[in-house]
Amino acid sequence: MKRTIKLLFGFLLLWVFLYQIWVLLHILWWIDHNPDSSAFMEARLEAMQEAKPKASLQQQWVAYARISPHLKRAVIAAEDSRFTEHRGFDWNGIESAFEKNLKKGRIVAGGSTISQQLAKNLFLSGHRTPWRKVQEAIITFMLESIMSKRRILEIYLNVIEWGDGVFGAEAAARHYFHASARALGPAEAARLAAMIPNPRFYDKHRSTRFLNRHASTIQARMRLVKLP
Repeated sequence: MKRTIKLLFGFLLLWVFLYQIWVLLHILWWIDHNPDSSAFMEARLEAMQEAKPKASLQQQWVAYARISPHLKRAVIAAEDSRFTEHRGFDWNGIESAFEKNLKKGRIVAGGSTISQQLAKNLFLSGHRTPWRKVQEAIITFMLESIMSKRRILEIYLNVIEWGDGVFGAEAAARHYFHASARALGPAEAARLAAMIPNPRFYDKHRSTRFLNRHASTIQARMRLVKLP
């Protein structure tokens, strides 16, 4: 019995090790190659095709230089104001989110950085488990150790969800404003950034009072953002 347990534990450790190597190789490849998809995109497409078998995602990769600096500033201001300063984990943000959640008695703030969100989007499922949080931290560490901040932001802006089946800055700009990601102005960029926490809802409710107020707050903060 003890031998069987040891063997199972050994296989588990081997599987965990091999998975880390698989993740590492992908990140190394993506230093100068663009991801074709992400775990989150694949999961969304599968869910969409259960209802509509011919459903497809809207996504078009666009290089960092072809994304409006207003959108870059807006996303950083909205999602991770200390993006260029931390090494993947914003401990002040985590502490602030914990205090807000404790005060409200429910989850109202996450505290995840752009790097942590990218780790989840690229590799992990949507199920919240202790293992997923540990793996998210490992992947975040790999991303920050191997990639530049500029590359992390470039990939993030190209793979995050911005609507029902809408992924990435280019598809979002065309979906909401019939423009390219390069052409977005400050107000348009701030509105897109405000949609990130709940993109499918805001795809259907594009002018709620909260969204308008949040977009205005983001736009006011954009001038303070330092870009990588």
